[in-house]
Amino acid sequence: MAKIDLKNKVVLIAGGAKNLGGLISREVAKQGADVVVHYNSDSTKAAAEETVKAIENTGRKAIVLQGDLTKAKNVKSLFETAKSQLGRIDVAINTVGMVLKKPFAETTEEEFDTMSAVNSKSAYFFLKEAGKHLEDNGKVMTIATSLLGAYTGLYSTYAGGKAPVEHYTRAASKEFGERGISVNAIAPGPMDTPFFYGQESPEAVAYHKSASALGGLTKIEDIVPIVTFLATDGWWITGQTILANGGYTTK
Repeated sequence: MAKIDLKNKVVLIAGGAKNLGGLISREVAKQGADVVVHYNSDSTKAAAEETVKAIENTGRKAIVLQGDLTKAKNVKSLFETAKSQLGRIDVAINTVGMVLKKPFAETTEEEFDTMSAVNSKSAYFFLKEAGKHLEDNGKVMTIATSLLGAYTGLYSTYAGGKAPVEHYTRAASKEFGERGISVNAIAPGPMDTPFFYGQESPEAVAYHKSASALGGLTKIEDIVPIVTFLATDGWWITGQTILANGGYTTK
């Protein structure tokens, strides 16, 4: 098969304004893609607009769209609006997630419902709309967590909320495969971003840094090349959850 690249493709990134999503947005633009930058909260608007400017500085097109993806209608609108404005969607990447570190005994029903909606429900409907709107031979990715391979407490609603993504990925890859669409989940280890530090004590941070075989936390720069590989030459990989964590956990 001829080499696949991102030149003149359209990449939609949920949570594409900052941290991992922001770096993916910038990198796919450098590789020739136009980009849909999604963000959720008003506090992220400035970061989204900054990312769009960085993309436009590479000579590529970018649009920014806001929406709460825990509502299925908003996921539908995201894909429909992106396609109407840029004409097509070739790659869809969902980086949305929320961490809660809390014992079972202290977790409220409201917290459970929120975590389930952010980590599981939004992922399900993102895959649904990707399957409906992507071009043939498209690529879909969901960011999960390497805690899926861990034996630990305190992350029940986070790892538990992300766990269904593994089966959603397998099921979607089967259903979308006849159109040549690859579907995968990428499960990073604890990442060196504000998303991580807000939940952890200094002692826990020290443990996570020491737990990986290669040493230290996962960097967003470690994950982006995996994303771009799966979006291009790695198309034959599908239905998989890839733990990318420097040897932090394994299945």
